Amino acid sequence: MAQPWQTIEKADTPDGVLELRQRGERDFLIVINNRVLMNSSANRSELFLGEEAAKTVATRPRPRVLVGGLGMGLTLRAALDALPQSAEVVVAELNPVVVQWCRGPLADLTSAAVQDRRVTVVIDDVTAVLSRAAQPGARKFDAIIIDLYEGPHAKTDGVNDPFYGSRALKKTVDALSPQGIFAVWGENSDAGFEKRLAAAGFSFDRQRPGRGGLRHVVYLAQKKIIKQPLQG
Repeated sequence: MAQPWQTIEKADTPDGVLELRQRGERDFLIVINNRVLMNSSANRSELFLGEEAAKTVATRPRPRVLVGGLGMGLTLRAALDALPQSAEVVVAELNPVVVQWCRGPLADLTSAAVQDRRVTVVIDDVTAVLSRAAQPGARKFDAIIIDLYEGPHAKTDGVNDPFYGSRALKKTVDALSPQGIFAVWGENSDAGFEKRLAAAGFSFDRQRPGRGGLRHVVYLAQKKIIKQPLQG
């Protein structure tokens, strides 16, 4: 018989009560208002997201990567394992308690990924971090990884969604270095999001990691090279 889940930590947030639940030694859930956000034993798409995005830029001299959403740190761990020691990884996380959990009860899951010397955690909205990087003259990211509990879907506001709308995608393009990578987790594929990616200047590949069962979607989009007109 499976052991019952026990709430070991919880915190009030603007979106509701965030809870960390545990069953056994290494089985964890993060829940908000009784809605499961993350499960430590069901993470193949998150691992694929972090690894594939990082592998694409790993050969650059000093790759700079933004991870939007810390969660349990599993996507971060996968990215770190694929990146060189010269990399710089910025993690944007809204809830300080999530960072505390990743440094405490969840640390063994990821070999304390948040404490890796390459990692800087900022308590901020990832959209604000993107906005700053999109400014002219600002330092750009070689890869931007968005791992949030609601990916693009049919009801996404096609213009104003802060992550997946056309305005946000334009900002993401501006925040990336040449041929930079934009990697996005989603529950399912979304044709509207794909059209917006293409219109914003991305080529992209859609993957469903794993075999059988529920298979989430990972988008790996690359900023296209803008060819300059020949001078006469």
